[in-house]
Amino acid sequence: MTTPTEPPVPPGRPTTARPGRKLGPIIENVGSAHRAWLDPMRGTYLASGLTLTELSARVRFAKSKISELLRGVGLYPRWEIVCLLAVELDMPNWPLYRLWRQAAFEAHKSSEWVDNCTDRTPILTTTHTAPPLEHRAFRELAENDYTLFAQTFLDDAQRDTAVSDTFDILWLTWNDALASHDTRRFAWNVLRTTVMARTPHRDGRPELGVAAFDTVALRALTDPADRINQVAESLELFTAMSRLPPSQLDVMVLRQLCGFTPETVSALLGASLAAVRSAERHASRFLESVLCPPPTTEGNTP
Repeated sequence: MTTPTEPPVPPGRPTTARPGRKLGPIIENVGSAHRAWLDPMRGTYLASGLTLTELSARVRFAKSKISELLRGVGLYPRWEIVCLLAVELDMPNWPLYRLWRQAAFEAHKSSEWVDNCTDRTPILTTTHTAPPLEHRAFRELAENDYTLFAQTFLDDAQRDTAVSDTFDILWLTWNDALASHDTRRFAWNVLRTTVMARTPHRDGRPELGVAAFDTVALRALTDPADRINQVAESLELFTAMSRLPPSQLDVMVLRQLCGFTPETVSALLGASLAAVRSAERHASRFLESVLCPPPTTEGNTP
C-alpha cells in the first residue's frame, strides 16, 4: 500500500460574493456522466466571482444559454462552448474534454457529432495538458488500490473507466481537494460516487461484481465441490454486505475482499484507525447476525 498517510497542506481559498440573480440548481434528470464534468464547472464558476453577465460578455454567448448549460437544461452542449467557458474559468481542458466526450456518447451523440465539435476547437491539446505535480503523485500512489476497490463492483472496462474518471474529476477539482479537511477523504468520496454511479443496484443496494468472487478463500480451494459451496457462501455474504451503511461497506470490501490492513484502509479513506476498526466491528456483528442467527427455542407443548 502506498497511499500517502498525510494529506497535502490545503491552501487558503477566498470566498466570493456575486451580485445578481443566483444560479439555479442542476436539474434532476442530468446523468452521472454529464454531472461528472458539470459539477466541477459549476463549482469553478461559483468560486470565480464572475457574474453570468460578465461571463457572457467574455465568451460572447447568451447569458440565458450559459445559465442553461450550467444547470444541465436543454440539449447536451457542444464542446465549443464548454471549452470557451473552461478557458475563461481557467479550467484544465484535457480532463474536461475526456469527461465531456464520454457523457456525449451516453447522451447518444454520434462519433461524427463529437468529432465535429472537436475539429472546431484546436485549442484542446495546446494548453493545460499536464495535471499538477501533487495530483500526479497522488495518482501514482493511490491508483492501484482504487482499482482493486472498483473491480469488486464493476467489470474490467467499467472499472478502468471509473478509476480514470475519478482522477479526471480530481484534476478538475484539485484546488477543492487541497482545501478540504482531508484530501484523501475528498478523493475517496469522488471514487465512491463514480464507482457507485456505474454499479448495478438491486432494491437500492449495490451488487458486488463477478471479480468479488476472486477471494482468498475461493482461490485456496481445489476441490470442485468445495468451490461450489464456497461460491454459495460468498453469494450469501455479498447479499448481506450490500445492506451495510456506505462507510461500513467500504471498510469490509477493503478489508475482506481486497485484503488490506486496517492501517492501509485508514490511509485510503482518510479516516482514523479507530473509526476503521469501529466500522469493521459493527459490520461484522451485523453480518454475523444475518448469516449466523441464534437458534430459536420452541416452547414445550402441553
